[in-house]
Amino acid sequence: MRKHGSAICMAAIVLSALPICSQVKPRARDLGIPFDGTPGPLNAITDLKGVEVGHTTLVSGDGPLKVGVGPVRTGVTAILPRGKESRDAVFAGYFSLNGNGEMTGTHWVEDSGFLDGPVMITNTHSVGVVRDAVIQWKLKRGDADMEGYWWSLPVVAETWDGYLNDINGFHVKAEDAFHALDSARAGPVQEGSVGGGTGMICNEFKGGIGTSSRTLTAKEGGYTVGVLVQCNYGEREQLRIAGIPVGREIPARNIWQQDTGSIIVVVATDAPLIPTQLKRLARRVALGVGRDGSYSGDGSGDLFIAFSTANPRAIDQKNKRQITMLPNGELGPLFLGTVQASEEAIVNAMVAAEDMKGINNHFVPAIPHDKLVQVLSKYNRLTK
Repeated sequence: MRKHGSAICMAAIVLSALPICSQVKPRARDLGIPFDGTPGPLNAITDLKGVEVGHTTLVSGDGPLKVGVGPVRTGVTAILPRGKESRDAVFAGYFSLNGNGEMTGTHWVEDSGFLDGPVMITNTHSVGVVRDAVIQWKLKRGDADMEGYWWSLPVVAETWDGYLNDINGFHVKAEDAFHALDSARAGPVQEGSVGGGTGMICNEFKGGIGTSSRTLTAKEGGYTVGVLVQCNYGEREQLRIAGIPVGREIPARNIWQQDTGSIIVVVATDAPLIPTQLKRLARRVALGVGRDGSYSGDGSGDLFIAFSTANPRAIDQKNKRQITMLPNGELGPLFLGTVQASEEAIVNAMVAAEDMKGINNHFVPAIPHDKLVQVLSKYNRLTK
């Protein structure tokens, strides 16, 4: 049975045949985990006006792997910088910390400085179908882009879910990408084992989708920076939360023998930054991931993209426009906010995720909340 999840009710649909939107998962701060910085009202990438997020979650089957049949533990996540009704591109910058992964369309992001369309995240072997689906989705919506072109180079990123999912069964279809795009909304973002993050593993606990944000003071410009991650990397022994070696304190069966997997991170801000500055912002994600214990191993694809929702219609070919930008000397608070939000988004993904059994009964436990709280309490690192 194929199960599609909406941006709001998806986790409940995966758990039950009936959507129960009232089910609310705890987030890292709800457990008393301390983080630096001030989050926005939603503590999510959707604190940025116009940004929308949608998911499609595919969960079916149990037991032995039958390629093409299942079990299926995968999906698609869509991030739309100005919402699905906009054709307006955003300034963007891209950074690869370790290139053992894929994020399509970034050559043109690098050269043009623009991200024109959504950022999609899925599993490694579904990048092609999702890329093609984005082009179809844009064509069905009518007009050419604001540059007057009828072509597109979609940005689609991936992490590998083949430990839990029948990845070579090619279960993600164009309709699943359409659903993620069409269901994208502002507001709270579903986290954990949802969308592209459904079958992902983080620090040998269940991983997936996580998000967080930071707001700057009025003196710093009052801007917001938001982050969304699909985390699928890391060794348990290296896991650190709130500076504490949590992974060493919670023994469990090892899944990997080294830092492997990948992480995709999308950064959004409303600060008026140009592409070179956004590339600098994307680089700072690495420091946030490092706070949680990653050393970006050889087998990990650690790919980051940042965009700004400021300077609307900058890509308009019909009219010359003036743009605004912050002086480089004022970027420090945005850099810090990106580091802080990246660190928290990863922990939010792990806290929201749940135990999962996949192909050949491979089992990945969620990080146990009670033990996590005990460990942080032992080191006097809880806020409550």
